[in-house]
Amino acid sequence: MSFILGLLSGLLGALAGWSGLAALVVLLSGPDRDGGIAMGAFFNIGPFGGLVGFIAGVWLFTRFGLVRESMPSADAAVPGAASRTHISYPFAVTIVLIVAGLAYWGWYELIRSPYLTHGFMTLELQFRLPPGMALPADKADVQIYVDENHGFAPVTLSEGWYGHDGDRKVILATAALSYKTGRREVILTLPNTPTETWRLDLSRDPDPTQGYSPWRPGIGGSPAKIEMNFRLSADR
Repeated sequence: MSFILGLLSGLLGALAGWSGLAALVVLLSGPDRDGGIAMGAFFNIGPFGGLVGFIAGVWLFTRFGLVRESMPSADAAVPGAASRTHISYPFAVTIVLIVAGLAYWGWYELIRSPYLTHGFMTLELQFRLPPGMALPADKADVQIYVDENHGFAPVTLSEGWYGHDGDRKVILATAALSYKTGRREVILTLPNTPTETWRLDLSRDPDPTQGYSPWRPGIGGSPAKIEMNFRLSADR
């Protein structure tokens, strides 16, 4: 039993170290549109954190998971006391609860599936600039992110990445949604313009929309007077 709990403690430490170091790298690197930074952080840098975490987990088990108790000697003529070692019940319960929680998470991810019922869904975005505001000189200056709570959905600007609505310029973009989540946000950054954020009023597992939503300003109002609307369609 001690060996099993020690191994579980080490594996939990490895998991925490691996994922924690990878998450720290992604956090320090900033938003990742194509997932390259996250993949590199998880597979190339994360294992170092996993090794350190495994060692730390085993050390914590030997330091806190095993309790040594002194026992009076059966021979009163022999001074001192014998000792016995047993597993710390609070530590063991903590390990078991963490393992149960991870098992539930794995069941949710692999069996219940966090992915959308309709599969990957295409989110078409339109950003209407205020009258008189010019488009950026290069589409590379347009930074758009869709936060699906699990991470950032990939966003692309096509060759014809802008259009017109009367005398107002409109930026056109598409994103691929894949996760069930109760919070989705669109983030737009243009040169010399405050970053704008919009919350998508979609259900956790949305159906395709009938058309484009009404134009709306960003959260808390839009200082730059930029408006956004969207349309969602299913790939299957």
